[in-house]
Amino acid sequence: MKLSNKGRYGVRAIFDIAFHSGGKATQIKDISRRQAIPPRFLEQIFQDLKRAGLVTSKRGPRGGYALAINPEGIRVGDIVRALEGPIVLGGGADASGNGDEMSRAVTEEVFSELSNSVEACFDAITIQDLCDRGDAHGVRRAPPRRYVYSI
Repeated sequence: MKLSNKGRYGVRAIFDIAFHSGGKATQIKDISRRQAIPPRFLEQIFQDLKRAGLVTSKRGPRGGYALAINPEGIRVGDIVRALEGPIVLGGGADASGNGDEMSRAVTEEVFSELSNSVEACFDAITIQDLCDRGDAHGVRRAPPRRYVYSI
């Protein structure tokens, strides 16, 4: 398994919403600016995250994306699976039928165990854990958005 930019950016985007939004909807342009992620790519990522039930969206000037679940309830593994699919190391057993099946079974068992370990590591970290790390590392939170109304 190789974690693509889509998976990495998805984790960063969800963290950004949890850390900077104060429970309000966050616009793509703000996430894009803070995380240096192309906005068009973020739109694609958020469509997958919305389908997975991790974020909600709201249209309009105060619109954007918000977490559908509390940060304590979103695991890094949830985001990775929503964007990358199942967490599996390697491509699985060789389907050609050539070679020694017993030897292949031994090595595939190791890769299966490694996949389970990686998945457990991803599932052990919540978005709230990342927010706590952000605070511990002194990451500055974005100032609250102000709305200017003209009459």
